[in-house]
Amino acid sequence: MNFDQKIDSFKEEIIKSTQGIVKIKSVEDKTHHEYPFGEGVHKALLFTLDLANSLGFKTKNIDNHVGYAEYGEGDEMLGILVHLDVVPEGDGWSYDPYGAQIIDDKIYGRGTTDDKGPAISSLYAIKALIDSDIEFNKRVRIIFGLNEETHWESINYYVKHEEIPSMSIVPDADFPVIYGEKGIIIFDLAKKFNDFIDDGGIEILEIIGGNAPNMVPDYAKAIIRSKTDLKSMVDAYNSDYDAMVSIESLDDDKYKIESKGVSAHGSRPDKGINAISHLIKFLDNIDIQIGDQSTFIRTISRHIGLEYNGQNIGCSFEDEESGKLVLNIGMIKMNEEKGSLTINIRYPVTGSYEGVVNGIKETIDYAKINYVEDEHIPPLFVDKNSDMIQKLMKVYNDYTGRNDMPKTIGGGTYARSMPNAVAFGGSFPWQEDLAHQKDEFIAIDDLMLMTKIYTKAFYELLV
Repeated sequence: MNFDQKIDSFKEEIIKSTQGIVKIKSVEDKTHHEYPFGEGVHKALLFTLDLANSLGFKTKNIDNHVGYAEYGEGDEMLGILVHLDVVPEGDGWSYDPYGAQIIDDKIYGRGTTDDKGPAISSLYAIKALIDSDIEFNKRVRIIFGLNEETHWESINYYVKHEEIPSMSIVPDADFPVIYGEKGIIIFDLAKKFNDFIDDGGIEILEIIGGNAPNMVPDYAKAIIRSKTDLKSMVDAYNSDYDAMVSIESLDDDKYKIESKGVSAHGSRPDKGINAISHLIKFLDNIDIQIGDQSTFIRTISRHIGLEYNGQNIGCSFEDEESGKLVLNIGMIKMNEEKGSLTINIRYPVTGSYEGVVNGIKETIDYAKINYVEDEHIPPLFVDKNSDMIQKLMKVYNDYTGRNDMPKTIGGGTYARSMPNAVAFGGSFPWQEDLAHQKDEFIAIDDLMLMTKIYTKAFYELLV
């Protein structure tokens, strides 16, 4: 069956609904006591549940931790796993990141591709089947996660309290089907600064940068005290490394050093320019006061520097299925007493978690820097010849006229949270990768094509 005409009739509703959800700043905020992930995230959940109700779904808000919209009858259930939270907007936007403006037939805003556009698309895809009087042979449940960008407490709450789908689709990555996702490790390299020598060297008073572990940081700054004017060294560094470092004189021999970069998703650091990495690399080139602080800076510069495949920190693993390990410095906080560097690693699908961690610990052991793990999500690796994957691939290739094959990615999706789940869309190969970057947008034509693909794909799995 062909549902394209039905989807086309929804076009204005799909656009309006996407704009509505994008206008809600749903960045996680743990300081709000009533809502586990913050008031903005809660508003996004209520908006989506109200929309689903109006489209004919029955809905449930599960203790403000997670929600779902369901339709149909039967013992089996197809899950569609999306999320409504977004990473912080960052700097340098050309348009209001929560304005949902339409410019040149593109909707601009944080979350348009990751993952609010695909979430709205999924709702209208099922609505098209409902309005076409399709008789489902199983239920379908769209599950709305609320902190996918951080610690997955929302989806884990669902798994603990609710029914697990028989199979699940996750519209939160790329087309075509994702059959493998690299393992993810988020950790801090931390050190307390107890010892120093008053040798007249440059003092580092503060360093701060980055918004999230899974974002390539586009800004970092350091406040230092120096008797020496470092302007010529900044100019030389920028020339040598094509960097964007600047220095500004303050008072009492203090200087502010700023490093600007280009944001990107933490799974693709090669697509961005890491402002923290360049700041650390520059500081390693100057005469820092000898002590624990300088040891911390120089160790990070020596063993990570501007690299992102773990070459010099003991974990440069790769495999044929998913390629090289990827390392992203996401955040830094440092003062005169202590320093902490937050790192996000994506290791190969057939790789060893222990090998990665032990390699890092052994490499930096001499510097007495502590490895403090925050989260580990094992890799996902499923049979790419399964019936579900083959059905999804056929729908995708038929619609796009391509002959693509299933693939693996460095990103992590909710497909890891439940059995028999794979990511499928919503970014197309021809789209610019703007997830977690400034000026994120979704082209309206792509939003509509995505919805048509999802409608046919869900039909294949539901009847």
